Amino acid sequence: MDLNGDLLYQFLARDHAREIAAVHVRPDFRKRATRIPVLGMTLSRNADRLANRFIDYPRWLRRQIGHFDLFHLVDHSYSQLVHTLPSERTIVTCHDLDTFQCLLKPEREKRPRWFRAMTQRILEGFQRAAHVICNSRATRDELAAHGLFPPERITVIHSGVHPAFSGLPDPSADAETERLLGPDSPSRPMLLSVGSTIPRKRIDVLLRVFAAVRQEFPSARLVRAGGPFTAQQQRLANELGVEQSVLVLPFLSRNVLASVYRRATLLLQPSEAEGFGMPLAEAMSCGCPVLASSLASLREIGGSACQYCPAADVDAWTGRVAAILREHAQRTSGSPDALRQQALAQAALYSWAENARQTVLVYRTVLQQLKLPIVQEERLG
Repeated sequence: MDLNGDLLYQFLARDHAREIAAVHVRPDFRKRATRIPVLGMTLSRNADRLANRFIDYPRWLRRQIGHFDLFHLVDHSYSQLVHTLPSERTIVTCHDLDTFQCLLKPEREKRPRWFRAMTQRILEGFQRAAHVICNSRATRDELAAHGLFPPERITVIHSGVHPAFSGLPDPSADAETERLLGPDSPSRPMLLSVGSTIPRKRIDVLLRVFAAVRQEFPSARLVRAGGPFTAQQQRLANELGVEQSVLVLPFLSRNVLASVYRRATLLLQPSEAEGFGMPLAEAMSCGCPVLASSLASLREIGGSACQYCPAADVDAWTGRVAAILREHAQRTSGSPDALRQQALAQAALYSWAENARQTVLVYRTVLQQLKLPIVQEERLG
């Protein structure tokens, strides 16, 4: 969520500097365990994360409290810090409820006792905040359904999309995309998947749909951005016989990722749970058509510009993808693409300038409740 914090700060500084003195604060990450080779990379990295989150960051924040009127945690998974901060002056942005799943659905996400205790600490800090900003109505509704936070102290503000994601050509990025993907060919449909490979992203569904679609479109290929498959996912690709038609891209700059979106025939987002669905918004900003799971959050963000299928319904996904590819193949070269135009229009709703404007209104609300004057000297962390 660092990107969200960076962009919010940039637009607060750009558009609201006369009324809000925003300060971007981020303590350094201290490495201790990672310097001990015998611990192993995974164990040492997790140990350092816990030490920083629960010891170093609170200690560092205590020295900052007197310097600011308001504090805004842009990632709810750091809500243990609300125990250190003055909670009545702290705002938290909630992106989804993943962090709390081991408490909300323990039968589905089994965790050891120490992990549940840590999560409980984070949740209790979250519930102490003065106000919560949700990046979608769907996330707000989930919070309300679980009774985690008073609805009257929640505001929905959609995330913005980074300005790099645009439908306009970028010669340098487009050249790098051609190097990675090869020449563009209308006869070779490109299905795109962007994001992590954690279980809720349903990469298994993605691979099964792709394998079925290739029965009708053998030249189609699947391009992945966001990290390599897990060993289990790679085995499934091998079993389905599609491994040679899947290209997993290395880390991409935002400009190159935007170019990949523009090149794609269709973005597939078969997730079974999402708080916002940033790849969907990014793809639309680049004019890339989207087929997504029929989740409340994704329907909220995609509106009528995207198409939807029931999550995990491989047959439904296969039929819809094939229909879209047939329509794509029938269009004459240079003909207008209604799907791309609709995507661009919907994406215009998600700007960081608008996010910053609405966030300032939340700051004002909290300050008014504290009876603090809203003057030029306001300081925000």
